[in-house]
Amino acid sequence: MATIAMKLNGTVHTTVTNLPYTLANKIRLYALLVLILAFTSCSSGENTYEDTTYEFLKREYSLSKPYQGLGSSSSSHWEFMGNTMIMPEHIRLTPDLQSRQGAVWSRIPCYLRDWELRLQFKIHGEGKKNLNGDGLAIWLTKERMQNGQVFGNTNFFTGLGIFIDTYPNDDKQHERTFPFISAMVGNGSVAYDHDRDGRSTDLGGCAAHVRNVEYDTFLLIRYMKNRLTVMTDIEGKQEWKDCLDTPGVRLPQGYYFGASSATGDLSDNHDLISFKLYELTVERSPEEEEDQQEIMLPSVDYRMDPNVLVEDEGRSIITTFFLFIVSVVVLVVVVVVILFLLNHYKENRRKRFY
Repeated sequence: MATIAMKLNGTVHTTVTNLPYTLANKIRLYALLVLILAFTSCSSGENTYEDTTYEFLKREYSLSKPYQGLGSSSSSHWEFMGNTMIMPEHIRLTPDLQSRQGAVWSRIPCYLRDWELRLQFKIHGEGKKNLNGDGLAIWLTKERMQNGQVFGNTNFFTGLGIFIDTYPNDDKQHERTFPFISAMVGNGSVAYDHDRDGRSTDLGGCAAHVRNVEYDTFLLIRYMKNRLTVMTDIEGKQEWKDCLDTPGVRLPQGYYFGASSATGDLSDNHDLISFKLYELTVERSPEEEEDQQEIMLPSVDYRMDPNVLVEDEGRSIITTFFLFIVSVVVLVVVVVVILFLLNHYKENRRKRFY
């Protein structure tokens, strides 16, 4: 407190003020405003790699240095195959040599309904642009530990494949710039068209300059409420950019995560640095719960590809019924028109005789 003396009409009056108390209140108010602004900034800013919004890191489905959960022991959560090499700083799926294949696969089937995968990887080699190959793939499939032509995995897979394709096999198509990231949902009867870089079966994607860059490259894959989202951070800015967003993707539970790579006549080093899976907490309505339980085979809603048997069978029945109804209506109209014309012709002919 402070006392101020004032002289009025020869008399000294004293006034007691609360200056220190008022100053303290202002300081508290300013501090509160600063905290609010800081909280708002953190909430509205770009996601960083330490973002706490990702609820649960599932270590049994994740891989990070020093890769202790990866090995041939039955107690390991992951195992590797082919030319894969475990190094202190990364897992090299394939070296920069011709005709190599490598993969890592989770031993534990995944029963998470909503999840987000953050992948850090590096693709580099001595080959010049378009003289390198072939790329790497991320999998969530029913099958595991199988060699094949699709980035080191089987061709007729059942589940989800995310492809980082670094070499254009179809040189007649120039609408895509490589490297190119794409996604495909397979039901075990649809082949990945390697010669056309999967164009006939993919869900879309984006160009991604991820080869021979000096900074870290990241891929984010999110599956939430039957929606598949793929984002990239490949420019060293720690900012996620949209690559693919597809609703109506239906993936059963109990499939296995994996990563694979392959080289052919052309090659590259394909390094997996970290593979971190997060379980997402999502509220669902009773209808959404029931809809989720019905997923038995991977599929995509509203897909027009005739090779996807599950979705197209239902549409073919509806289409056939619709065509039948239209045909009946057209037939009735034609009959009515013919009867009208015939009646009109008879009436005119009758008038000639009078």
